[in-house]
Amino acid sequence: MDPLRKHFDPDTSIPIELVLHSTKNLQSELPDHLHDWHEIIYVHSGTGSFFINHSFYEMQAGDLYLIPGNTIHRTLPHSEEPITSSAMFFSGQYIQSTSIGKDAYSFLRCFDLAKSERHYRIELLAAERVRIESLIDEMNEEVRMRQPGCKQAVLLLLQTVLLHTNRKMSTGEPKQQHGSNHPQWLQSALEFIDARLVENISLSMLASRAAVSTSYFSRMFKQLTGINVTDYIIAKRIMHAKELIGSTDHTIAEIANQCGFESLPHFYRMFKKLSGTTPAHYKRVDDRHL
Repeated sequence: MDPLRKHFDPDTSIPIELVLHSTKNLQSELPDHLHDWHEIIYVHSGTGSFFINHSFYEMQAGDLYLIPGNTIHRTLPHSEEPITSSAMFFSGQYIQSTSIGKDAYSFLRCFDLAKSERHYRIELLAAERVRIESLIDEMNEEVRMRQPGCKQAVLLLLQTVLLHTNRKMSTGEPKQQHGSNHPQWLQSALEFIDARLVENISLSMLASRAAVSTSYFSRMFKQLTGINVTDYIIAKRIMHAKELIGSTDHTIAEIANQCGFESLPHFYRMFKKLSGTTPAHYKRVDDRHL
């Protein structure tokens, strides 16, 4: 099992990481990402496929993607038109805690909406593209020049991106459907897994529901999501466990059981493998951020 986790340093003075104007190709792109920080991706040019949680998109210039923390995602750039994009990674707790009037305004509202609506793409108008590209260029210049206060400047620019994104999502513009060129049986399988994480889900069960062979199901699942079926199910269970750790007072044993792990040692091993830490330590860190 090896869903590649992107590592961040949680102890940096300003927990933000920028990867600006980066060109992706099939050789350089990670098969999939799973990390606790929030992520914004803006597509400058190129085309490709993007899998986020349980949704598929065809990427194009002007797209803005919102990826909440603790979400499986994977890009597959097209070989003839590689994606050039800018990615902004950041700690959600830090972004929110530095706002004026902590409870008065949520910079993370756009991520909450994306998650609740299961729609992670925003298609920007021409003027909106100019504005966000200008903000990205300003971030890039701050990082390049490294003048006094550059980290604070990057933080303010990122909060400005989030402010405009929140306003864009509040307009009620219709959202285009995703995944039209991906098999419906795969979309159905992803939704089935999400709804039955606590149950015993097997490859043969999923293939039978999709009316395809187990070998075909397994091959196509890995090709389109970047992760095999068993590893995907375990990753989703660990993601759910993290949500329960942060939102309930249940014991670690209770959470393991609620997420479909029959063995507590197995839960600890998988949690450590995917998160880089133990459930108990993850809970202590989460409690400090409350």
